[in-house]
Amino acid sequence: MGERLRARDLSFLATETATAPRHNATIEIFEPGASGFDYDRLLELIADRMSFVPRYRQRLVEVPGHLAAPVWVDDKHFDLAYHVRRSALPRPGSDEQLLELVGRIVSRPLDRSRPLWEMYFVEGLSGDRVAVLSKSHQALVDGVHTVDLGQLLLDVTPEPKAFEPDEWYPRGAPSTAGVVVDAIRDTLTDRTTLVDTASMATAAALRSAQQARRRARKVARGLTGRRTRRSAIFGPLSQQRRVLTLETSLADYRTVRAAHGGTINDVILATIAGGMRSYLMTRTESMSGIRQVRTLVPVSVIDEELEATSLGSQIAAHFVDLPIAEPSPIVRLHQVSYSFQAHKETGRSVAANRLAGIAGFAPTTFHAIGSRVASEELNRGYDLCVTNVPGPQTPLYAAGARMVATYPVAPLLERHPLSIAVTSYDGRVFYGITADRDLLPDIDVLGGCLIESLDELLAASTATRAPRGRTTAAKKAAAARASVTKAVKRAAGGAEEPESDR
Repeated sequence: MGERLRARDLSFLATETATAPRHNATIEIFEPGASGFDYDRLLELIADRMSFVPRYRQRLVEVPGHLAAPVWVDDKHFDLAYHVRRSALPRPGSDEQLLELVGRIVSRPLDRSRPLWEMYFVEGLSGDRVAVLSKSHQALVDGVHTVDLGQLLLDVTPEPKAFEPDEWYPRGAPSTAGVVVDAIRDTLTDRTTLVDTASMATAAALRSAQQARRRARKVARGLTGRRTRRSAIFGPLSQQRRVLTLETSLADYRTVRAAHGGTINDVILATIAGGMRSYLMTRTESMSGIRQVRTLVPVSVIDEELEATSLGSQIAAHFVDLPIAEPSPIVRLHQVSYSFQAHKETGRSVAANRLAGIAGFAPTTFHAIGSRVASEELNRGYDLCVTNVPGPQTPLYAAGARMVATYPVAPLLERHPLSIAVTSYDGRVFYGITADRDLLPDIDVLGGCLIESLDELLAASTATRAPRGRTTAAKKAAAARASVTKAVKRAAGGAEEPESDR
């Protein structure tokens, strides 16, 4: 019999709904050149490397009566052409047309009767480019037993690596009676299965209670005539999505970091804070009372209590309040930097260059793990999830075709109509923004606000950056940074250090 689904992974299936499908996606743009990269070549590439992720050829089998968690079994009818699909835009296809197609594809839940992934080869893009859109369920990619398939398709040189032929034959699927017998045996003899089964029953009871409470609240609102306030970043989801992508220069973030300190991650989050501030101000609703956006940012840590991924890193949740009420871009940056300072001082943080140096294209897997963390922390009351993963700064190739852009597309969680994911690659920083189509129909405005926010930070940084030495302007900037840090610590209730320690 196959491996039984762990309780942690089962929760991603149990909490999935028609309005909140639990899959991550990635849009990768390629320039085929003379490589001959087409749909058939993509099929060959996947077939060559699928042996490294055997779970991509397995499906889940439910246990009758929910006596135990479902099990992974080989799909004896596995059809690679079903999972890898061919699509096209009317030539010359624009980026807007591609994103409209992506929005429709990521809105659809995956078929649970088959392996939980799909990939689309999209032709017809302007400039003779092609796109590869992949989507994988959160229960499939855990970073421990299974990494994202897209990570295995990329090489550091135009010449693909040669692998031994994959002679795969599906193992026989267990009968219904066999599934029941194995479930009873595992529950009685395996403590882990017993605990997972109890967790399943508890989770089911809690979900039923939550649903009853939601129905009661709806009835009460109907009787009293009160309506729930629909916030720009909080509200019931529809079944449709919109996806927006942005491409920026990594050099701009480095310029801001050089002028004001901190990390690239700090600058990206400060950019998002400024973009969210402007975006909320453009909407008809008032910003009164909204001073911060509570944001979950999954971070890589060194922690023996957390399960390490197969990539050698642990991922934990970190919360930061994006200061959207603050008008100064530099103050926003220093407030974000200060919120991460305690994490850096623990000695558990993992440097970005270490992550970027992991063999293969790790960002796709790390984004999937970050989304799993966001799902697990949903009850902690945050407003927005931002996953930011540094990638390699040299070109990567698929079957000889150069990848020129990669945009992560994160899933939306219940009542969270906005999610932002960021990947840096080959000197560029790529944003993937997922939004509910009904709640945030003007998501293009947020894209423009993010670009303006970065321009603000860049303008403030180049104005104070000295070409050599420590000029008066540089000294004033340093004094301003010290003043901001002091103010932020006072606002956070922290004690000031002695003058000699600064």
